[in-house]
Amino acid sequence: MLRPWDLKILIRRDGSSVSRQIVQAIIEEIRRGRLLPGTPLPGTRDLARALDLNRKTVIGAFDELTAQGWLVTEGRRGTFVSSELPGDSVVAEKPADARVALQPGFVLRGESPDVSCLYAEDGYFTFDDGAPDTRLAPVSEIAAAWRKALVSASKRNRLGYGDPRGSLVLRREILAMLNSERGLTAAEDNICVVRGSQMGIYIAARVLVRPGDIVVMEALSYPPAREAFRSAGAEVVTVGLDEDGMKIDELERLCRKKRVRAVYVTPHHQFPTTVLLPAARRMRLLALAEQFDFAIIEDDYSHEFHFAHRPMLPLASVDRGGKVVYVGSMSKLLTPSLRVGYLIAPAAFIERAVAEVTIIDRQGDPATEAAVADLLASGEIRSHTKRVVKIYAERRNQLAQLLTQQFGERLAFTLPVGGLALWARFTPEVDMQRLRECAASQRLRFLGAETFVLENQAPAALRLGFGSLNQVELKEGVDRLAQAVAMLQADDSRHARKLVDPCE
Repeated sequence: MLRPWDLKILIRRDGSSVSRQIVQAIIEEIRRGRLLPGTPLPGTRDLARALDLNRKTVIGAFDELTAQGWLVTEGRRGTFVSSELPGDSVVAEKPADARVALQPGFVLRGESPDVSCLYAEDGYFTFDDGAPDTRLAPVSEIAAAWRKALVSASKRNRLGYGDPRGSLVLRREILAMLNSERGLTAAEDNICVVRGSQMGIYIAARVLVRPGDIVVMEALSYPPAREAFRSAGAEVVTVGLDEDGMKIDELERLCRKKRVRAVYVTPHHQFPTTVLLPAARRMRLLALAEQFDFAIIEDDYSHEFHFAHRPMLPLASVDRGGKVVYVGSMSKLLTPSLRVGYLIAPAAFIERAVAEVTIIDRQGDPATEAAVADLLASGEIRSHTKRVVKIYAERRNQLAQLLTQQFGERLAFTLPVGGLALWARFTPEVDMQRLRECAASQRLRFLGAETFVLENQAPAALRLGFGSLNQVELKEGVDRLAQAVAMLQADDSRHARKLVDPCE
């Protein structure tokens, strides 16, 4: 059996029994959890060669360990750590146990960022916040493009440190897409490739914000963005949100009272409510940026997924004053594991952004960048987009139908014109904390409005991602949510009866 790593044993040449040292060293590695049950050990010949010992010495040590029950031999497969260790042995459950118990001997800066994320967990059904279905990714095409890029880059000695702005060929392909389909007029000195939109937001915060600066977000917004601004020292202030997105009047009143450094918005599909910021509000936002001299960070995280009509062009497409930093990503379109995002902004901003990128991501990812450029140039990404948008539209409609059937007027929502999630609002009397507890009993997880709120009380609402779920999975998720709501209502009914009849 192929063993990926050598077994490191330190032998003391002090006259003590070498065989006994091997026995004690392996037992200690097992007890500390670094050699787990089932772990293959090197062959006696290999270990003897590595330790510069006679093979008979190693064989003797292995025989002793096998006799004590620490090791088992499985014919020609080799020797392994026993799955049934000696009864009086104390074994760590995992290698990190000994390290985790130690407290750091240094001071941790500030507080941990307040970011709530849901990850897939066995045994649970999860409504994510709008992730794509990676089962739909053009895996064969990606693999072919990546292999081609890897081989080509290797032959040309281009797998080393690359341009921190991103490869020129990828930047040109992204610019061709953005200028053609989203109305931008960006040039090569206006773009920097990053590892996804979150890195782009973080870099923007590093470039724009100084400690004490005010950054404005909507009352319900994207937590990782909020924490990126806070990590740069910003004071994050919120303004109201209605059925048409950010309340621009409220933003103007704030600007007249305080010096605003930047405004973060998701105008295309507001996160988390999915509403579209109307053209009139967009133009007023740009006018306020000119008037009060603040930057706009436009996070266009799911522009491609639009179902009802031709999508509205980004703020960046009508920005004439150089006020907009446009953040986008290819990750949701292809697969989140392909970390390709981009920043579009004035050249001076990009120059500073590249310096920040160099600090945290010096080498870039030449093979992946070349592969994505190839997929853009060949039209594969365009074809894939058309195909999956139809599928996601069907899933959106199915989720809406299932919610209507199960909840009727108890749950309100507006069918989103784009994106991969739906914003559902319960009647105000629904206790979301208790609903989450009931959902947990149904092995269901979701992100409620309290996840996205910074100030004031969160509404009784939740964000239900549908993109990553097929028809069967959507029905199962809605069924579990209905069961959780039924449990909550049953508890409320019992509580009400006890109030009427305390003796019950």
